[in-house]
Amino acid sequence: MMRVFFDTSAFVKRYVSESGTDTVLEWCDRATEIGLSGIALPEIISAFCRLRREDRITDTQYRQLKSLLLADIEDIAICDLTPAVLAQAVASLEASVLRGMDAIHIGSAVVLQADVFISADARQREAAARAGLRVEAV
Repeated sequence: MMRVFFDTSAFVKRYVSESGTDTVLEWCDRATEIGLSGIALPEIISAFCRLRREDRITDTQYRQLKSLLLADIEDIAICDLTPAVLAQAVASLEASVLRGMDAIHIGSAVVLQADVFISADARQREAAARAGLRVEAV
């Protein structure tokens, strides 16, 4: 079993072709379980909305991406904001220079006992490693 946890910056590459997309798809194929923080869904939808506002995707593409994401979410381990997640997030914030939402992803990965933490953010990967997670860059 391999539980792979994706930060939003990485998981969005599953839907939007950009640098790192191939690596994300490979990790998705290798995973027996994919984990996300509860905040990932609104963050990814926010990214899709931004792409639509910037005319980088059409309304039809937006609806297709949203449908794919919502279908995928049904089979993904979603970590809620629990006291344990928040405590780990606070510990990460105290140990590293980190944004609050990035710390929540780390806390979620720790609580889900992820085997691998995937992120496109170097600072977040460093903090995740400090929290005891195995990290991989995309």
